[in-house]
Formats: sequence, structure tokens, C-alpha cells
Amino acid sequence: MQNPLTAFRIARAALRLVRDPNRLDEVIAMADDLGESPAFEAIVRHVEQMPGGQAAMAERPRVDLDLPRLRQLPDGTFGREAARFLDARGLDPADLPRRPADDGKAWVRAHLYETHDLWHVVTGFDTDVAGELGLQAFYLAQFPARLAAAILAIGFINTFLYAFDERDARTDAIARGWQLGKAARPFLAVRWADLWTLPLTEVRARLGVTAPIDAARAAA
Repeated sequence: MQNPLTAFRIARAALRLVRDPNRLDEVIAMADDLGESPAFEAIVRHVEQMPGGQAAMAERPRVDLDLPRLRQLPDGTFGREAARFLDARGLDPADLPRRPADDGKAWVRAHLYETHDLWHVVTGFDTDVAGELGLQAFYLAQFPARLAAAILAIGFINTFLYAFDERDARTDAIARGWQLGKAARPFLAVRWADLWTLPLTEVRARLGVTAPIDAARAAA
């Protein structure tokens, strides 16, 4: 059963996100609260059952987005295009929490934070509201992500109240994200640091992302 105080904090963060869906601090607050709730156990069980999931949870590989190093990789490689994607949008990996990974469950939580921007790069979704909603739909298609479901619900309310003119772009992104997530290989057990030097096109092919959302924009 959800702790009443936790439920209150989640509801408060949700209300703030309805007004401003770009509040990263509120998304992190919701993620932390849901990560401590019984609902997160469903994600852990899902990872345990996927190919390579138990090994990943046992070895707990971390992802370090070392931008100076990634910028030195050849053009077109996954690492170089990841750095280019972050640089073009003024994103700093340090803005996302780096959580401890002392056991399998803690690693899954930390891994979701550390790899969020990489999922953007591989799927091609941008970091605007439509792109974030599309990526949340991708998450929800891949695993039982209650946070993703909550953010999508918040996105629909925000669209209805404050951004109705953006309904087409947002709903198109959500539909495409769901389709991509269902078609792609499970991302949660991917060893991302082993892929830096591969061409981004090859990484996408390996992961079953054969029709990313605007690949040129993702590498801009």
C-alpha cells in the first residue's frame, strides 16, 4: 500500500508538472518516490525475466557520460553522436542524479537515470515536451513503468489546459513511441558503455530501432 505522505508528494509534483511539464526537479522527485514504492518491484521482476537481465543486475554496469572523451570519438559513432545531442541542447549529464547501485534493485533505479539521454539518442526523440512524451510512451511499451504512465497522463492534462494547439505533435509522438518500444529489443539490460565506438546506425539496428523519430535531428 502506498504511504500517504509519498502519495501526497507524488500528487503535489504532478500538479506542478501539469502547469510546467519542463520541471525536471519534479520529475526526479516523482521518480524517487515511486522508486521507493512497491510499484517499483514490478520493474525489478521484469528486468529479472528479460534476456540478460539477471546478469546485468548481478554485475551492475554503470554508465559514465564523459563528454570530453565522447567528443573525441569519430563522427557517426554512438558516443560522438550522444555527445553532439547533449551539446546541441545544452544538456549536462550531471543534472540527472547519480544514485548508488548497491544491489540489483538500486542498480535498476540508477540505470534508468544514467541512460535516459541515451534512449533519446537511439530513438531520435528530442527533449521538447512532445519528444519527452514520446520517450515515456517508449518506456511504457518496454516495461511496467508507472512513472511513464503518470507523465503521459500529466502531458494529456497539460495539453488540454495549456497547449491544445500542440495536440497533434504530442499525440503523434506518443503513438510512435509506443510502436517503437514494442518493436525494439529491451533496453534495460543493454550495456551501453560497450557501444560507444559503434556507428549509431548499427546500434539502432542491433536494438531493433529501425525507424527512429528523425535521426538527423537527433544527431544535429
